[in-house]
Amino acid sequence: MNEIKTFSNDMFSILIKQDNENNLFDLETVAKSLGITQFKNGKEYVKWERVNKYLSKYLSPQVGNFSQPLGKGDFIPEAMVYKLAFKAGNSTAEKFQDWLAMEVLPAIRKHGIYATDNVIEQTLKDPDYIITVLTEYKKEKEQNLLLQQQVEVNKPKVLFADSVAGSDNSILVGELAKILKQNDVDIGQNRLFKWLRNNGYLIKKSGESYNLPTQKSMDLKILDIKKRIINNPDGSSKVSRTPKVTGKGQQYFVNKFLGEKQTS
Repeated sequence: MNEIKTFSNDMFSILIKQDNENNLFDLETVAKSLGITQFKNGKEYVKWERVNKYLSKYLSPQVGNFSQPLGKGDFIPEAMVYKLAFKAGNSTAEKFQDWLAMEVLPAIRKHGIYATDNVIEQTLKDPDYIITVLTEYKKEKEQNLLLQQQVEVNKPKVLFADSVAGSDNSILVGELAKILKQNDVDIGQNRLFKWLRNNGYLIKKSGESYNLPTQKSMDLKILDIKKRIINNPDGSSKVSRTPKVTGKGQQYFVNKFLGEKQTS
């Protein structure tokens, strides 16, 4: 489906189209969502020079498909979106990545459509609209049937996480590091703890709460706390608190690390 669709929530609004089974993102709306803009005379403009600097490696014919500076009207693949968000490095970019990874992309991959208010409104106005969308999607799936067999063989290991996303089985951070290693992400337990602290998932400040999940992690339901009572030889006891990664968190972090790995 090459039809351009709008995906939005209270904070962001982007345009996406699908070329075969590849999602392509309108660069202007992505840049605005990431806050790579400036205001002049009350109007918002994209800082195109900065955008092109962030994506410079893709502008080389030896690396990417773009031989000239990017600008208004250009669409970019998913990997470049993550690269741009990583380079933006602000709190807005982090929220944008969370929204993209946890809502938009899973919905597109599962159903071939993201049920925004726009889609719902269009369907209510014209019931044949959704039939047309689904018919086109079915046609594409049939045309790519032979390719899908190979896709299944080469499917990224990250898909293992789909089976644990809704699971109650939480694991230790060290176990998550091992899973990432299996997915060719070069990181160990200590470095993963450091990354989680530096990126706001674990508390950095020294004290009783050090290395425990932040409110952000608890709200996202990607980390939780395991409590257990330790009895000391002198008869006293203390409560031990250990951060654990939920099933949803395992999916979240593996997808996040592989997304950044593809853009590095």
